[in-house]
Amino acid sequence: MDQKMLFRQMIDFQKATFDNSFKAMATLQEQGEKMVSMFLDQASWLPEDGKKAVTDWIEAYKKGREDFKGAVEKNFNKVEDYFASSKSNAQ
Repeated sequence: MDQKMLFRQMIDFQKATFDNSFKAMATLQEQGEKMVSMFLDQASWLPEDGKKAVTDWIEAYKKGREDFKGAVEKNFNKVEDYFASSKSNAQ
């Protein structure tokens, strides 16, 4: 088996594993966000500043999660482009 093909399959497997793990993590975080939102709606004793701080925190981790996913996908694309270009150069 060609080494480049082996590495390509390995990268594809890693990307699929990352995508599945990321989806699972995102689902768990979204469920946590729903629970926190329900808590904030029912917590009449919590001042608005406290609710805003929690809401800002939720938005910050969402942005961080999406930024992380974007960075990983960008780098997977770079690796895929490398193998695609090396495959076309070999032909």
